[in-house]
Amino acid sequence: MNHETRLHLAAHPFAYPLVRLLARLGPAVRVPGLGVVVNDAATARAVLTDARFRKDGPGSPGDLWTPVLGPSVLLNMEGPGHAALRRKLMPLFTPGYVSALVADVLREPLDDLSLRLGRGETVDLVDVMRTMAGAVICRTIGLGEVSAARARELFAEGERVVSMVSLRSRRLNERQVTVARGVLDRIGDIAQTAYEAGDESTVMGRMKSQGLSAAEARGAAGAFFLTGTETVATFVPRLVALLHDHGTKVDDLDRVIEEAMRVTTPTPVMLRSVGEPAHVGRLAVRPGDRVVIVTHNCARAYGPFDPSRRHPPELRRIWFGAGAHFCIGYPLALAEIRAVATVLLSHNVRVVRRRAARGVLIPTYEHLWITAA
Repeated sequence: MNHETRLHLAAHPFAYPLVRLLARLGPAVRVPGLGVVVNDAATARAVLTDARFRKDGPGSPGDLWTPVLGPSVLLNMEGPGHAALRRKLMPLFTPGYVSALVADVLREPLDDLSLRLGRGETVDLVDVMRTMAGAVICRTIGLGEVSAARARELFAEGERVVSMVSLRSRRLNERQVTVARGVLDRIGDIAQTAYEAGDESTVMGRMKSQGLSAAEARGAAGAFFLTGTETVATFVPRLVALLHDHGTKVDDLDRVIEEAMRVTTPTPVMLRSVGEPAHVGRLAVRPGDRVVIVTHNCARAYGPFDPSRRHPPELRRIWFGAGAHFCIGYPLALAEIRAVATVLLSHNVRVVRRRAARGVLIPTYEHLWITAA
């Protein structure tokens, strides 16, 4: 059993074997109590790019997050309102802007990481990534420079909310909504203060200049907070572990990152609600049906980790969505990953010990200790 499989089993000891079993049943299969399950990349992309499959209906992400974040945060929007908000937010995530932001926020943490590795220290990369991801999201929501302890604290808050969701979740219960609102209201207050200050050197200040309302800025900050920490913090340790386990020499960092994302699948499951009569593969679906896109199955169908593999069009970055709902924060995540990976590769790191995390939504390491080779 490889280490990636161990991570999945540690996170979801019962659900993961079921998910992999479903992959054998065809591109799309109806599962009572779960919905129509999609295991094929071409079928998944067809659903993700078809407006009849929505994020704001029964069994969709809207059921999970609207009670917490409100109705207007991209995660749970469709139609003209979604398109208008997305247009306002897009200029905040250009590759040039996010690269400069990451370089500024992570300059000292990356220098510190490089020094520690250069001294021959054994470093827990999971702890390092929590700090760095927390620092970037702190800057994004308007906190400015923060201590490592504060960055870890913010990351833990986001992790606390995300961990309330399981692969079987349709909605949060009343207690979970209360806890999540408590966390996200604090994030919203921070964001609104930065928004009202109007400093265009900050993301929240730029939101104001782009014409977003204070409510939209608060909602966006909450969405960024939930989605912008886990992806990077969980992915980089898994990337390093894959390179170590396969003895991979990195000639093209971007291609290696793309292939590692395919194998690790940052978003292992995506949900949609059927808004109009349609077909998923050969299956007829009707309004109110739930579609469960098992992105992990779609991606893993293309084989084991192999950075020389070129991804076919139907697979390309499907773990970040497709069409109108392709992840707006992708450039920020990629900039963070590139920055950290470049430092790690310069030290030719190797894994010395590891421990899988249990009871988490996104499979990951609880600890991954590395040192310079």
